Amino acid sequence: MRLTAYAEACAVDPGKTLGFVVGAGGGHPAGQVTVVDVPTGRVMAGGSVDGPHWSLDVPEHWPSSLYRAAFRGDGSTAAATVADGPDADAHFVVRGSGDADVLVSVPFLTWQAYNRAGEPGQGLYYAEEPTRAARVSFDRPGGGPPPQEWEHGLLRWLAGSGHRVAYCANLDLHDQPELLARHRLLVVNGHDEYWTWEMRDHVEAYVRRGGNLAIFAANTCWWQIRLEDGGRTMVCHRDAVTDPMAAADPSRVTVEWSSAPVNRPENALTGVSYRRGAGTWGEHMPKMREEAYRARFAEHWVFAGTGLRDGDEFGRGALGYETDAADFTEVGGVPRVTGRDGAPADFVILATADLRHWRHYGQGGHATMGVHRLGQGTVFTAATVNWGSALGDPVVDRITRNVFDRLGRPVPVDFELIGPAVPDAVLAACEGLLFAAADGVLRVRELCGQNLPWREIDTAPDLVALGSPREAYRGMPLGLLGVTRDGQVVYRDPVPERRDWSVLGDAPAGTVALGCVNATFFAVADGALWSRTAASLADRTGSWQVVDQAAGVVALTGLSSTLFAATADRLLSRPPVDGPAPWTDLGPAAGVRSLTGAAGWLVAGGATVRRRPAVSAAQARHSRR
Repeated sequence: MRLTAYAEACAVDPGKTLGFVVGAGGGHPAGQVTVVDVPTGRVMAGGSVDGPHWSLDVPEHWPSSLYRAAFRGDGSTAAATVADGPDADAHFVVRGSGDADVLVSVPFLTWQAYNRAGEPGQGLYYAEEPTRAARVSFDRPGGGPPPQEWEHGLLRWLAGSGHRVAYCANLDLHDQPELLARHRLLVVNGHDEYWTWEMRDHVEAYVRRGGNLAIFAANTCWWQIRLEDGGRTMVCHRDAVTDPMAAADPSRVTVEWSSAPVNRPENALTGVSYRRGAGTWGEHMPKMREEAYRARFAEHWVFAGTGLRDGDEFGRGALGYETDAADFTEVGGVPRVTGRDGAPADFVILATADLRHWRHYGQGGHATMGVHRLGQGTVFTAATVNWGSALGDPVVDRITRNVFDRLGRPVPVDFELIGPAVPDAVLAACEGLLFAAADGVLRVRELCGQNLPWREIDTAPDLVALGSPREAYRGMPLGLLGVTRDGQVVYRDPVPERRDWSVLGDAPAGTVALGCVNATFFAVADGALWSRTAASLADRTGSWQVVDQAAGVVALTGLSSTLFAATADRLLSRPPVDGPAPWTDLGPAAGVRSLTGAAGWLVAGGATVRRRPAVSAAQARHSRR
């Protein structure tokens, strides 16, 4: 007698009871059940089945994890953990108590969508089959992981990683968003293709408030679905024409997130999409073992300790069977997102794989590993379903550890690398561009987190400081404002082509730094902070006045009604007032030669170009939570 079974819920709290429904093809269900902790393989419980219902009292001490209840009929000679086929394996999660740094979401929705794929009226998949189901129930056997077990490699790795990890069903993200607030890092793993509107809202809000998201997955958040019947029915028409919600609330129509009438590309959250990704299926699936990433920003913190250099290949076998990507172009041999597909302009591409030849095996495209900021939080994506299978590779292991260590533990706000520096240059940001002046040459690159090369555009005076206002005032045009070594304030239009520099007036003798904020110039000279209004400089009336002390300050900039400064090792701030005010310590700033800011970022020049969010002291302390 072969048994079938399903759990009455995808997740349960410790100390609670979880029910299972057992079938035997019309006969009386009888046999054995064994409960296994999936990441460790440890047998946790067992019992006898005698009838259509079996209950598990989950002990308080059980760790939060993914579990598998393996049911088998009487007389089975199989091993204790082997079920009577996939329909007799019932998976569930035991949730955590909330003290873990990391929350791992298990994609039960995707598992259920593929349950009975291709059977008329039973499976949500395949996408264009007219006999596919538009709604399926969790109250049926099956709905477990696919034979390839895309999720399991990372789960097993986490079991020995040393990180405190809790688990949830991805359905919990729909109706229990408070779970997210207990953890620093949410992990999406493997193949998490089907999301509700509520899941998307809750995860985006979590990241914007300062939570982090690591996506070791692909084809992520591809279809919008709805849940009905208390979360036990999954609805996905895959077609706006047949979905009755199109007439009631077009935003909830169950089509691809990027498609009309939803028009909410998943890139806004994930940075990438399967629209630009690749896939190899069926008999061609082994092709993915042949592919590798190519490092494109090897000095980024994600690659720390790997020994990689730009252009090196790594992670062979990690790519597939589906990948995600962002639309990008090459700028001086460096990838840069275009944003045409909905990817955030600030998405930083760390590695790429050219998989366009996969069009002969499924779908041709790319894979783009990357990272971006969303509000106060950070999103990392590996952009492949198969990441977990390559964790035996030391480089893949190191990247994974870097992501968990950085995003899953308290890290103070600090500068992070965005590219190579121009030696001894002073910097200014204006109109989306970053300018660097050194050795009589003016260079430019886009102001972004990508490691873009510098491009020479013009000559420049011998400058000791450079700056730009956030917006124009009378006497302070929106452009580049510098101080020459011989003490003159000069101006230039902020364009990436030749322009003349004009003299506006004198600077304090010995000036080493210049900042522009609140229609006022601020300068540092001889350990003092000087100020002068833009209007007085334009009219050539008045003079520079000492307003405060600035001992040790080597760089200065204005941003968001605040004056920021750097000493040899600290970042400081104070209000832009014409009088004494305390300097507030915002954290480390070692090696800063020049400082500028725009669009909420402080950018520091030195041996490299780095940036950090322009946050207050209170926000910097909060980041250490």
